Amino acid sequence: MKAKYINPYTDFGFKKLFGEEASKPLLIDFLNALLPEQNQIVELTFKNAEQQGITDLDRKAIYDIYCENDKGEKFIVELQKAKQNYFKDRTVYYSTFPIQEQAEKGDWNYKLNAVYCIGILDFKFNDYATEAEKTEVLHTIKLKNQHGKVFYDKLTYIYLEMPNFLKSRTLF
Repeated sequence: MKAKYINPYTDFGFKKLFGEEASKPLLIDFLNALLPEQNQIVELTFKNAEQQGITDLDRKAIYDIYCENDKGEKFIVELQKAKQNYFKDRTVYYSTFPIQEQAEKGDWNYKLNAVYCIGILDFKFNDYATEAEKTEVLHTIKLKNQHGKVFYDKLTYIYLEMPNFLKSRTLF
């Protein structure tokens, strides 16, 4: 019998391991390992990973994985092997689609469910201010005011840097 392996660090392998109905428990476990205890996921539904712009001329977004939990919170998961100069900008842009899709026609109170953008990166950002930041594996970003207090807790960016993460533990 010939053994078959899937490389989880390719788009195909990543989507095969985390983006299919049969692998949903693995994705839930992975996301729960990144999220605080109060935000643990019980159930997920996969959503269309291709988001169209408002018009045909608008830029669209194609996610590696896009899903929603039972509370209506949205999760975008991106595997990024090659360094991209504007990856932070890209994830901010990507987060606008699940925010916009929550808008209701007619009378609406503007209450939004949380949106999480998770980036699994095979590179390090080069704009860290301290040595401690450079060695951290997990970076969680929220909108904060000038005093460092969370201003808005429904938009979270989580960046997981694979090189350091894999040195610290076995993921697969």
